[in-house]
Amino acid sequence: MTADPDVPLASEALLRPVRPGNPFEDTVERLLQTIRLGVLAPGESLPPERELAARLGVSRDTVREAIKSLADAGYLVARRGRYGGTFLADELPRHTGDSSDVNRAEIDDALRLREILEVGAARMAASRTLTAAEREVLWSRLADVRGAPPDDYRRLDSRLHLAIAEAAGSPSLVPLVAENRMRLNALLDQIPLLARNIAHSDEQHEAIVVAILAADSEGAAEAMRAHVAGSAALLHGFLD
Repeated sequence: MTADPDVPLASEALLRPVRPGNPFEDTVERLLQTIRLGVLAPGESLPPERELAARLGVSRDTVREAIKSLADAGYLVARRGRYGGTFLADELPRHTGDSSDVNRAEIDDALRLREILEVGAARMAASRTLTAAEREVLWSRLADVRGAPPDDYRRLDSRLHLAIAEAAGSPSLVPLVAENRMRLNALLDQIPLLARNIAHSDEQHEAIVVAILAADSEGAAEAMRAHVAGSAALLHGFLD
């Protein structure tokens, strides 16, 4: 895409096509980068949805959902009328945790360890012949997290991921996953729950469990890898 002389170079670099697999989460991350790095000043407007969709390589619906999520979280403000549009809030919100002591190295370490542990767990679980009880636990944990209220989501999400680790058949793996989940949940508690991300996570959870129960090792691993990448995009977007 040819650079637009009216668009700052930093914005041009940040608002580039997202990776396939997690378009919503990656769009949120890119928009947050332009906000948190100061490319947009308080009260300044975002480019139009059509332009953002073209630059990010996603649908206008995805852009609209990302903007709505960030507006609900207090980062953006929609204004109607002749001079309407989507504008950066005059004051950015603070969330439940204190991210002042969190740095990218800490986030990357927790996320890389998660990928090593949980992608491997999904692959191993799919390679085993699961008992009826193990299969029932996976379905039950999946159903629980799909219907979880916001206040209970992190706990039930963790229970599903621990059930996948248990299904891998290595007792030593479970405490490692549990410890890593504690680190991740401490980070995730510092960012808002986004309804569209939860819906996407539910779809990914189902894909992971279905692949495990179908004994599709590579499918389970790839579904888990995509799921981990979605969380990574949001954490980097909000906390970096």
